[in-house]
Amino acid sequence: MWLAIAALILAGIIMIVVEVIFIPGTTVVGLLGLVFTVVGLIFGYSEFGSETGSWILLGTLVTLAVVLYMSFRKGAWKKFSLKTSIDSKVNEGILGALAVGAEGIASSALRPMGTAEFKGKMVEVKTNGDYLAAGTRVKIIQIQTNDIVVEPIN
Repeated sequence: MWLAIAALILAGIIMIVVEVIFIPGTTVVGLLGLVFTVVGLIFGYSEFGSETGSWILLGTLVTLAVVLYMSFRKGAWKKFSLKTSIDSKVNEGILGALAVGAEGIASSALRPMGTAEFKGKMVEVKTNGDYLAAGTRVKIIQIQTNDIVVEPIN
């Protein structure tokens, strides 16, 4: 029975560490870790009595504290974190070459957003709610800050 208790507590500690390090916030993983740990402690108290159960509780708390401290202190998790950021924008730098009335071809289905090709360049466009198939000829009817609105050419 001591093996089952140790396995429950170890699984709970691992889930709690994963929750704190990788998935911040209160999610299923952290709650499951807490449940596993508490169930292991309850089994420890019921199997071995209150004195040994208290030692198991103390050992669990110390182990959890040491593991969390070492995880943050050593920076072992830094290799898993994203260190770059995306600072580009949709249609950046292409709007100057386009004008209202320019004609192109939808390269993807526009539902109502998609991509179209104008003057050999791929541009993110949207319609006024219409769904257009890929290959449909379109023309620009409005250019806003980063939105290019198109309509089909009949």
